[in-house]
Amino acid sequence: MQKYGEWENVYRQNPPGQLPWELGRPRPVLVRLFERGEVAAKGKALDVCCGLGTNAVFLAKSGFDTTGLDISRTAVAAAKTKARQAGVKIRFLVGNAVELPFADGEFDFVLDMGCFHHIVPEDREKFVKGISRVLKKGGHYFMICFGGKNGRYWNAFSEKDLERIFSPHLDVLRISPYSSAEGDGVRRFFYATLMKK
Repeated sequence: MQKYGEWENVYRQNPPGQLPWELGRPRPVLVRLFERGEVAAKGKALDVCCGLGTNAVFLAKSGFDTTGLDISRTAVAAAKTKARQAGVKIRFLVGNAVELPFADGEFDFVLDMGCFHHIVPEDREKFVKGISRVLKKGGHYFMICFGGKNGRYWNAFSEKDLERIFSPHLDVLRISPYSSAEGDGVRRFFYATLMKK
């Protein structure tokens, strides 16, 4: 879809060190999810809107058969290089997260590290239904999105917003606020939401 085409330019025009969301290491909030045993690191995982592949590499090293999807060819090429350098095998694909090119029930775990909050409002329901469709029964979806403390923007959400949007399709297990100093030094506020099909 052309409305998401700007992501190719973003990755092509900015070196990885200038992308604030690309920290060069897996997100601590993701690492803690597995350290606490909330999700078992086994089966097949999808990192949707995987960017440069840092979190996908973490998932593969944790034990998942991992797939990464991103709309940017430049990001996917960089992610493939990162996986090779890390010595892990990951299937990376160029594709749109609104049109997930996967079988029903293909994944045990779906990671969304900042994808949902960039889905335009008219595509949100289709996106959520797609995530639910590709998850196995009993599978988990871990989603990080902008929280309302960042300001009143179209892509900043409250806990009530997230419950309303996701609960018709997935069981919302917890919504946890957290903040992170991003690569540009700006502290941003997020919700980490764990869901189950």
